[in-house]
Amino acid sequence: MRNYSVKTKIAVWLTLLMAMLAALLLVFTISISNAVASKTAMSRLSLAVRSNLDQVSLVQNRLDLGEDFHFYQNGVSILVYSKSEALLAGQSPVSFPAEESFQNGLTRRVSAGEEEYLVLDIWLPEGWENGVWLRGFIEAPKSRQIAGDLLEVSLAALPVFLALAALGSYLIARNAFRPLERMITTAEAVNEARDLSRRIGLPAGKDEFSRLANAFDRLFERLEHSFEAEKQFTADASHELRTPVSIVKGACEYARKYDETEEDRQETISMIYRQAVKMSDIISQLLSMTRLDQGTESLSMESVNLGEFLHHVCEEQGYDFTRLTLAVREDITARIYPDLMSRLVRNLVENAFKYGKPEGHVWVLAYREGNEILLQVRDDGIGIPKDQQDKVWQRFYQVDASRSGETGAGLGLSMVQQIAGAHGGYMTLESIPDIGSSFTLHLPVSETSSTDQ
Repeated sequence: MRNYSVKTKIAVWLTLLMAMLAALLLVFTISISNAVASKTAMSRLSLAVRSNLDQVSLVQNRLDLGEDFHFYQNGVSILVYSKSEALLAGQSPVSFPAEESFQNGLTRRVSAGEEEYLVLDIWLPEGWENGVWLRGFIEAPKSRQIAGDLLEVSLAALPVFLALAALGSYLIARNAFRPLERMITTAEAVNEARDLSRRIGLPAGKDEFSRLANAFDRLFERLEHSFEAEKQFTADASHELRTPVSIVKGACEYARKYDETEEDRQETISMIYRQAVKMSDIISQLLSMTRLDQGTESLSMESVNLGEFLHHVCEEQGYDFTRLTLAVREDITARIYPDLMSRLVRNLVENAFKYGKPEGHVWVLAYREGNEILLQVRDDGIGIPKDQQDKVWQRFYQVDASRSGETGAGLGLSMVQQIAGAHGGYMTLESIPDIGSSFTLHLPVSETSSTDQ
């Protein structure tokens, strides 16, 4: 049966099981039928004999039978015997043994050649010494005949029963395995079309197939995210690394083609080093963003004092505190991913310095407002035109570099937005050209976040 489908195998096994149950039921029915037939025959015998008791009497030692006396009733034959066991009334079957002794009130089986009878004797006294025997007998149910009749009927009905059992089993198996068919169809469609957006889409339930389908849908979703992240990483890397690679390649070709002075050679090495650092930074940022997209960044959330954390980050980076102002309440506690939050603060502060005025100022503020903790980085720089403010969160988008004289990868604010989302928060921007910009992180206040009002 290896080459058959699971549905067919289940249908076959269910049919065999039904056949076995039918056989057991037949054996049980035959046993019960014999017992019921014997009990029914005994009840008929007892009822017939006892219903005739009040119709028998002796008048001056002569037998007197009433008008309602029946020698044959409902398959039961009635005989009347004297005290000396002589037949007084009725006719005994030829095969019935005449020497069968009388046993008062006891129903028993009596064999008479090939026949069997159920016999019941009742002594009907008349005075102190006289009386008559009332004997009733009925043919005992033939167990072999009953079994044969039932077997014959069962064999006639068995093919129909097995056909219905097989059909019902197959329909049940097909209906039960229908969700599996949807899984197979979806998996094949994903494999053939390479479309990871396909979903099985079974309703949520507690049965095994619903749970398996939901597990597959979650797997497809993760595969889709991984595939999209890989595509995004490849596209981003090829887009952003093209320029520094071209610069390095051009510098190397120039150095090989022309004799350079020591000063030119040092300048070429410096340029290659700068581009290598830039490529390393781009790759590092792209990898971090990809891990955030896939949820594979190995991080743990901690409850920190936000003021102390921001002071530590800014001091660690060596920012010029004559231009950087920290205004943070010391009692604000927030649950954050320290590494990610450190990167967010660095990106915002360095962006503020990059696009600020020469010798301009940067402010870092943190405070609570309602159910949010706000972390704000503000500068007095060139600002961002209103029509470009929604685009600054896109990867590789950069505000006109000629306005600041600085260039970058254009990944910093996109990563900031991702880090905010990883904390369950979001970013907002307020900017006025030639006056400055204000980037604000909105963090939800968690159960363990606190501040003294």
